[in-house]
Amino acid sequence: MECFERINWKRKGQNPVVQEMVCEGIPVLQFPLLTQSQLVAHGFSTRMGGVSEGKFSTMNFTFTRGDNPDHVMENYNRIARALGVDKDRMVLSYQTHTANVRLVTEEDAGKGIWKERDYKDVDGLITNVPGITLVTFYADCVPLYFVDPVHKAIGLSHSGWRGTVRRMGAVTLKAMEKAFGTKAEEVLCCIGPSICQDCFEVGGEVVHEFEKEFDESYWSELSYKKENGKYQLDLWRANEIVLQEMGVLKEHLQITDICTHCNPDYLFSHRTFGSERGNLAAFLCLK
Repeated sequence: MECFERINWKRKGQNPVVQEMVCEGIPVLQFPLLTQSQLVAHGFSTRMGGVSEGKFSTMNFTFTRGDNPDHVMENYNRIARALGVDKDRMVLSYQTHTANVRLVTEEDAGKGIWKERDYKDVDGLITNVPGITLVTFYADCVPLYFVDPVHKAIGLSHSGWRGTVRRMGAVTLKAMEKAFGTKAEEVLCCIGPSICQDCFEVGGEVVHEFEKEFDESYWSELSYKKENGKYQLDLWRANEIVLQEMGVLKEHLQITDICTHCNPDYLFSHRTFGSERGNLAAFLCLK
């Protein structure tokens, strides 16, 4: 297995937020807020430490882009050892940029790994079953981590611009409230590595969707217009607003300072590579 020196991440802001840990020889990005809770195993993958080749090199987690399935499965074996979780009890999302959240039960263990998924159009997963690892996929979109330390429940959701404008963070918290009695003010939340505002250029039609959904007082924080008529959109801030409006406390929220597009040597980015790439993954398991 490869050995790694610490990666020289390009970060946003002065004080590092996301921590790089090397576990079992695998670099994994983690949030101190979740680590210190001691309730979960969690992480966000990098491109490093796997066995995939070419455009998928080396730590790719998608079976659907043409990578060798044996290589992908070995990548899952490696990340499972790094995180100290059971690969065979992972549950994979089936993402189509929806705001649909699935309640994961013991019967779902292994779906997407060694059992067929009997669901689709699922961008968020929640559970209160210890030992099940929720898995969602990324290449610029926003991972949202949720840990309810009171009711011992977790959630993990994929929130691209479509999911964000549909308030995926709020949808996930409401699903956890319905299933587990979760209260937003008690939840630990993290907004994971994804594309930053400086890198996320969009058209006016996308900004218009956000202006319909978010109060006008936030518009100047969410986007600005450039000379070319395009806009730079801030998905990190948008998701922060969604979570705080639901009642998540500032001290219970950590926001990534690592952008996928700023770090293409170490993270897959759709804006950088287009469809010629693998996928990163977020992992969250209740101990």
